[in-house]
Amino acid sequence: MENLLLAENSASQYRINPSFSGHQTFPFRYTWLKKGVDAVISDPMVFSSDFATVALGVGKNMVQSIRHWCIVAGLIKTDSFQRGRCIPTEIGKAIFDDKNGFDPYLDDPATLWLIHCKISTNLDQATAWYWSFNILKKNQFDRDEFTVELYDWAKLQKESMRPVSENTLQRDVNVFIRTYCQSRHAVDVVEESFDCPLVELNLITELPDSKEYEIQRGEKVTLPIEFFTAALIEFWVSRFNERDSLTFTEILSALLSPGRIFKLDEDTLTLYLEKLEQLTDGALRYDETADLKQVYRHKDVKSRHLLERYYGKHFII
Repeated sequence: MENLLLAENSASQYRINPSFSGHQTFPFRYTWLKKGVDAVISDPMVFSSDFATVALGVGKNMVQSIRHWCIVAGLIKTDSFQRGRCIPTEIGKAIFDDKNGFDPYLDDPATLWLIHCKISTNLDQATAWYWSFNILKKNQFDRDEFTVELYDWAKLQKESMRPVSENTLQRDVNVFIRTYCQSRHAVDVVEESFDCPLVELNLITELPDSKEYEIQRGEKVTLPIEFFTAALIEFWVSRFNERDSLTFTEILSALLSPGRIFKLDEDTLTLYLEKLEQLTDGALRYDETADLKQVYRHKDVKSRHLLERYYGKHFII
């Protein structure tokens, strides 16, 4: 079964194939992800057809951007057996199905955390997003420094990486920032603006009268305990599955950890961990005895079941 929150192969850093394009300079908009999933369900060849602009109701560049974001967010995937064909993923159908989807119109902010989780762990297809949430350690960053450090890091991971033009890199960083930062020209009704829906998560803010941005660590009022726990489970399986315990520090700051992806501070993380035992009926338990803070796994818990529990619906088969 596919990962529901983490991107596929997100832990395989040695296989990195950095990407700084594909979005056509657009962050995704409120209706785009549903449009993309619906279109692929109706016609798996839609993105390679001459009628894609009509089917999706947008221009050619936006068609390619919708395809890119649906793939990056793990909502659709290319069919390895037929060139140009795309199919919806399990989580894509589960969220956006008209009849029984969890949240087809992104009315619940919790769904945005799920989409953020998929994008920010997608090492190859959203390298800037992965780097900023998993590698970057500073809470404040300058756009130019961010760009240079990102490129230097990617180059170190793969020496054979093809050179990336300065303009391409700057455009990619600009799209990353616009994914999470509200436009200075935003209108009153967010749905009618060009802002990406992930702006609602308040993960990154632009500092006043400055070229700097600040990552907002701490409480995440719209992040449900079920989503935190599902992310913890997939992180555990992807990186430390042979172990029956994880330390507080690993959950807070290891690559792909909930602490990193959701930008939690120690106090907020503790509050989530203290709810694990009740939520999972003792399958996961947090313990602080003898100055050793750890989570213990007594039996397996499926991330799928936690999402179903939160939404009160079952996955669409």
